[in-house]
Amino acid sequence: VQLQASGGGLLQAGDSLRLSCIAAGLTLADYAVGWFRQAPGKEREFVAVISRTAFATRYADSVKGRFTIFRNNAASTVYLQMNNLKPDDTAVYYCAAGEYGASSYYYTYWGKGTLVTVSS
Repeated sequence: VQLQASGGGLLQAGDSLRLSCIAAGLTLADYAVGWFRQAPGKEREFVAVISRTAFATRYADSVKGRFTIFRNNAASTVYLQMNNLKPDDTAVYYCAAGEYGASSYYYTYWGKGTLVTVSS
């Protein structure tokens, strides 16, 4: 089982970026998928989650209105569209598959992260 987050990069404030989370070895459609991030020197925090059928989504207050999570189950891929990026969004971003929730406790499978760096 493998989850791989990709799409990170070095950007400037106000830029947009789309992250992808691709699954191998599991049927991603069977799981809710969440995005988390960990900034340097800080604890990992919840960013967004999408239910198995995409019926429900939830966002952290810090990204609400700027980030959008969506999925393509046929392609076993979940995306995180990030608009109007801010320096505070700088972090390693991780995707995880499990049950729908904002706590990392709900997630069984975790991918390696992808680094997003936003300069002012």
